[in-house]
Amino acid sequence: MDDVLVSVFRAPHSYTGEDSVEISCHASRYIGEEIVRRLLAAGCRMAEPGEFTRRAFLNGKMDLAQAEAVADVISSTSAAAHRVAFNQLRGGFSSELSALRGELVEMTSLLELELDFSEEDVEFADRERLLSLIDRTRSHVDRLAASFKDGNAIKNGVPVAIVGAANVGKSTLLNALVGDDRALVSEVAGTTRDTIEEVINLDGLLFRFIDTAGIRETSETVERMGIERTFRKISEAEIVVGVLDATFDESDLLNNLKLIVEKVDVAVQKLVICLNKVDLVADAMVNKFVIMINEFVSRFDFKAVIVKSAFKRQIGLPELRSALISLKSHLLDCGDSTFVTNERHYQALLKTSSSLANARRALTSGVYSDLVAEDLRLAISSLNQILGQDLIDPETVLHSIFRRHCIGK
Repeated sequence: MDDVLVSVFRAPHSYTGEDSVEISCHASRYIGEEIVRRLLAAGCRMAEPGEFTRRAFLNGKMDLAQAEAVADVISSTSAAAHRVAFNQLRGGFSSELSALRGELVEMTSLLELELDFSEEDVEFADRERLLSLIDRTRSHVDRLAASFKDGNAIKNGVPVAIVGAANVGKSTLLNALVGDDRALVSEVAGTTRDTIEEVINLDGLLFRFIDTAGIRETSETVERMGIERTFRKISEAEIVVGVLDATFDESDLLNNLKLIVEKVDVAVQKLVICLNKVDLVADAMVNKFVIMINEFVSRFDFKAVIVKSAFKRQIGLPELRSALISLKSHLLDCGDSTFVTNERHYQALLKTSSSLANARRALTSGVYSDLVAEDLRLAISSLNQILGQDLIDPETVLHSIFRRHCIGK
C-alpha cells in the first residue's frame, strides 16, 4: 500500500512513558485512512480524546497543568497565546506552584509535629516565619489569580465592544476589520438586532470584536432587547470603541458621546472614540468636534484615544489598529511571565488564597496549631488540584479535562 517509516519508542522513553509506535506515511488521506482501517482490523482501537496525554500524566511524564497546556498549544491561534501555553507546557506555571506547595508542606509538617509534643508546650514552627510565609505565598497566589483576566484575553481574545448610535458605521467598521461582509449593513436604523462577534489577530494578539445594536430610544421590542444586550456587552469589554457620526449636529453628537461615556467604567476599561464619516465634513468642523470630545471626556478623569475615520473608505483603520495594540502592548511584552488561562486553575487559586487568609487569622488569634495546620492543608489541597495530585475523584476530573483534547493526542 505504501512505503512507510516505523519508529519504535521503548518505555519510558516515549511521550506516554509506555512502549509506543509511530507510523509515518505519505500525505495521502486515502493511505492514512487505509492504515487505520487495517490496524483496527488487526485488533487495535481508536484512541479516546486526549488519551495519549492522559497516559503521559498517569505515568508521571507531566503534571496535570502541563497536560492541559497540550490542548492550549494545539489550539493557540496567536503568538501571545502560543507563548503562554508553551510556557505552561514547559512547566513554568507548575514550577511556581510546586515551590509554593513545598514551603507550605514543610511548615504544616512542623505544626503537626508540635501536636506530638503538645504536653511539653514546644514550638517547632517559628510563628513570625510562618506569618511571613503565609503573606508571601498568598501574595504570589493572588498575583497568579489576578493574571487570569489577561490570560483569558490572550487565550480567547481581548473583548472589544463596538458601540454607538444606529447607522453611525459600527457594522461597517467590523466588516473593514475582518475584510468581509460579516455584519449586515443597511441604511435602515436598527439593522443590527443582536451582537455579532469576530476574533482578529493584530500583531500576534487576539482581539474579540463585538458589534452591538445601535443605542437609541425605540418602542420596537426586539430592537430594545438588542440595546439592553449592548449595555451588558459594554460592561464585559476591556476596550470600548465608541463610534460617532461626524455628520450629526453638535448637540446630537454630544448626546451620543454622553451615552457611551456614561457606560464605561474608567477604572478598568479603555475608551477609543472613532469620529466616523470625516470625509463628508469640512476639516474645521472635524477639528472642532475633536476638541469638544476631549473636553467632555476629561470631565470623567480619563483620556480617550480619538481616531478620525471613514470606514467605508478604509480611512482611520491603521490608526485604530495601532491604538488597540498600544492599549494592550503589555500582553505582547510579557516575556516568559506566567498567566493563568484556565478557569479550573483560577478557582483553585481563589480557594488557596481563602484558606491562607483563614490560616493567618487563626495564627494571629492564638488558636491551636492543629486548626492552623488544617487551613494550610486545605491550601495545599487546592494547589494539588491544579497539579493533579490527591484528586478527590480522579476519573471524573480527568474525563472532564481530557475530553476537550483532540483524538490522537
